[in-house]
Amino acid sequence: MNAYEWMQTGFLFLMLLALVKPLGGFMAKVFQGERTFLSPLLAPCERLIYRVSGVEPEDEMGWQRYAGAMLLFNLTLFLALFVMLLTQHLLPLNPQQLPGFSWQLALNTAISFTTNTNWQAYSGEMAASYFTQMVGLTVHNFVSAATGIAVAIAVIRGFVRRKTSLLGNFWVDLTRCTLYILLPIAMIAALVLVSQGVIQNFSSYRTVPLVQSLSYDKLKLDASGNPLKDASGKPVTESATAREVTIPMGPVASQEAIKELGTNGGGFFNANSAHPFEHPTPHTTFIENLLILLIPGALTHTFGVMAGNSRQGWTLLGVMLFILIITFGVLQWAESSGNPMVSRLGVQSSNMEGKEVRFGLAGSNLFTVATTGTSCGAVNTMHDSLTPLGGMMPLSLILLGEIIFGGVGSGLYTMLAFAIIAVFVSGLMIGRTPEYLGKKIEVQEMWLSIVTIIVAGVMVLMLSGIAMITPQAVAAMANPGAHGLSEVFYALASMANNNGSAFAGLNANINFYNLLGSLAMTLGRYVPAIAVLAMAGSLAGKKYVPPSLGTLPTDKVPFALWLTLVILIVGALTFFPVLAMGPIAEHLTMLGGI
Repeated sequence: MNAYEWMQTGFLFLMLLALVKPLGGFMAKVFQGERTFLSPLLAPCERLIYRVSGVEPEDEMGWQRYAGAMLLFNLTLFLALFVMLLTQHLLPLNPQQLPGFSWQLALNTAISFTTNTNWQAYSGEMAASYFTQMVGLTVHNFVSAATGIAVAIAVIRGFVRRKTSLLGNFWVDLTRCTLYILLPIAMIAALVLVSQGVIQNFSSYRTVPLVQSLSYDKLKLDASGNPLKDASGKPVTESATAREVTIPMGPVASQEAIKELGTNGGGFFNANSAHPFEHPTPHTTFIENLLILLIPGALTHTFGVMAGNSRQGWTLLGVMLFILIITFGVLQWAESSGNPMVSRLGVQSSNMEGKEVRFGLAGSNLFTVATTGTSCGAVNTMHDSLTPLGGMMPLSLILLGEIIFGGVGSGLYTMLAFAIIAVFVSGLMIGRTPEYLGKKIEVQEMWLSIVTIIVAGVMVLMLSGIAMITPQAVAAMANPGAHGLSEVFYALASMANNNGSAFAGLNANINFYNLLGSLAMTLGRYVPAIAVLAMAGSLAGKKYVPPSLGTLPTDKVPFALWLTLVILIVGALTFFPVLAMGPIAEHLTMLGGI
């Protein structure tokens, strides 16, 4: 890395650490109903929302009611978006007259955005109207993020409260999160992005002449629009010349800000954050990286503040930062080393294939680990073009369960499930009933933590096995061998863990991936959320146990190291065989010159 890349990387982490405490403390005040500097402006709006919707702010819920309200809200949002996608051609703000989605693609997309996955089996500029992008997808970017944060806050209350069955009011948490946190930050971020060149308009797409004509070969199609093939089965092409190009327009900045802030990740354009209208300058690399990590990082401090011990939050943040920096270092080394097969040709250079030169190697790699460590899934680099070990880094971050830093809310509550497992195992090792934040961890909490952690992994392994024996899924693979396996495994891991990024090289817009991917996204989002809410309800009903000489301190460096070890061991035991058959096997064949 050159001096500029060191400075950019270091400044990003320093800025993140500087913002964690003020934002985390602010969020703690918001969710505890305390007055903030935004209260004079937004409190009347909040009360109006409650009055219009019939919500009683003082009416708190047990975990069953809280989970039921969350599921009902998400089901309603899913149905609204599903219908909107099917009827897109009948709705306004569609200057390109784009048709409605097929029902399979509409189902997959609606579930994707409702679950905060934002997996896209379509090209945004070719398939989604401005109305769909704004009223459908951008709105879901806000409320799906708010849903995850609300669940995390309910889980924190479960640790903090004593001898009660109440975890708060879902509707109040959802409203406060959207009104006080997501909207203000997203509005400021959108204005900053516009200042950097991210577009925001309702113009029709513009057709402009090329400075120089471009000749190319295009597929020859039959009357039905299918590619023609010759006697040997190869596609038939014909010569064509391009003299003009169509440039897509749209309200991009408003969606770009919340897609990063809410760790959503769905791109307005097919090229996602590599597109110059979404991510135009090196400055936007810094801004969007910071937005991705900001709320997941700050929520750790919110946890510490609400728990009455801020060191608990800093411990979790330290684990997140440690694993993120290690994976960034490995990715940077792998991509800096390049491909030895290319080096043998006398070209000594880093692997810049699939990367934007305006971001540089470090900017691309940092964005890669930030977007896969969280559940964002936005990409400014073609992950399919990473070296084998380089590609294994974002894949591994996804497979760990999106906890480094994780999705907004979902990352924290999944990390807390890992913390409970770490405490439980350490308690068994010293022969003492494990405790966390003054609550005894018993069999019920342990089982619910296991469910929270392994459900996505089980889905990934099962569906990957099914994909390898399903002809339609195999035919959708553009690459054979270890790399093809990595592409399929990455896609299913991305959906089950609600990330949304892809390795590419895989035609995901087929019934197999649309339907089974929808199942993976649904179970990967809601089974862990319900499990941690049930765990929070169980913890809230317990009495407080004062710490003693035998209590394991969970706010110190030894526990942070133990928690890191537990996370890595669980990930290795679950996924190492598939990683060995995919990226590790590909790396060894690359070293062998094949």
